[in-house]
Amino acid sequence: QQIIHQTIMTMKSLLASLIITSLLFISVSPQVFAQNKAKPKIQVALMLDTSGSMDGLIDQAKAQLWKIVNELALAKYNGQRPDLEIALYEYGNDGNPSGEGYVKMYSQLTTDLDKISEDLFALTTNGGEEYCGHVIQTATKQLNWSTSNDDLKIMYIAGNEAFTQGGVDYEKSCKTAIEKGIIVNTIFCGNHQEGINTKWKHGADLADGNYMNIDQNEAIVFVASPYDDEIEDLNGKLNDTYISYGFSGHEKKARQKTQDMNAGSYGKANSVNRAISKSSANYSNKSWDLVDAAEEDDFDMEGVEVKYLPKEMQKMDKEQRVKYVAKKKKERKEIQDKIQDLSKKRKAFVAKKRKEEGEKNSLDEAMIKSIKAQAKKRNYKFEN
Repeated sequence: QQIIHQTIMTMKSLLASLIITSLLFISVSPQVFAQNKAKPKIQVALMLDTSGSMDGLIDQAKAQLWKIVNELALAKYNGQRPDLEIALYEYGNDGNPSGEGYVKMYSQLTTDLDKISEDLFALTTNGGEEYCGHVIQTATKQLNWSTSNDDLKIMYIAGNEAFTQGGVDYEKSCKTAIEKGIIVNTIFCGNHQEGINTKWKHGADLADGNYMNIDQNEAIVFVASPYDDEIEDLNGKLNDTYISYGFSGHEKKARQKTQDMNAGSYGKANSVNRAISKSSANYSNKSWDLVDAAEEDDFDMEGVEVKYLPKEMQKMDKEQRVKYVAKKKKERKEIQDKIQDLSKKRKAFVAKKRKEEGEKNSLDEAMIKSIKAQAKKRNYKFEN
């Protein structure tokens, strides 16, 4: 009986420990999981044919980058805003080494949208051989693709020659991409049936992608709205909230202004689209802007080299600098909120005008439709 009693007491003790452990796990685990759960990502690789006949395609990409970014800024996954990373390749350009399939990576997957804009505006056309299989294989291997099944990984390849060209088998490239969870969307610049005949649709089918065709030479038409002037004015004020730091901070702040000008070179409406992008969570410059950097958990003002700060901050002590950054953060939030509010009104106005004019067969429309459809299949949601 004594042995039985001891056994029962031991079992009760074990059960009590198990219950306590379970209660602790239940109470603590949501916070632990929230901390350890990586933020979702949308990763997009743009692969553009820059052979001699593709000036129109490049113009569309330059003019429509910010509209595409704005649509992706509306995405959510399990209630979280995903980080947007974009990479840029050119292919079909004789200025690049033949041994590398005339392929060049301009940008690794990055959240630095000013870098993507800068690289887009650096693209020029030059006659060449367009090897689709080669650029897909290169991007699959070179880019820092996420290994998480929760993240959306997409390639867009656009061009106007046969998908079958080159020594790298496009079928193998597309199959390898989708095995890694990377969707390949194909955009043929020309007649829909010709793209099918030259295997652009087959390439997309092999990698769970969409096949689309566009007229790369169609004139880009922006819809002006009654909200554009105010948004553009707010963009100037928004720039004043950026505080450069670090060795390259001054240079990157100047680049921000240059990309504003590049966007404006395609008209006010495009400049406005960029301003709206800059008011979203996708536009982050923590590598050179103190306001964004201060949002990071490991940021310490003590580690910022004084000589690289703006002159007005160099004579401040640490406490004054922290307060100055907090002030600029508050100003930025107020300006961004105003831009976002105006953006919603502008979007409704432009959508109505677009409906009256009819849809255009352009790069942005092709990309936005496909990426939204593919994101929704992965349980991403888009706000109106």
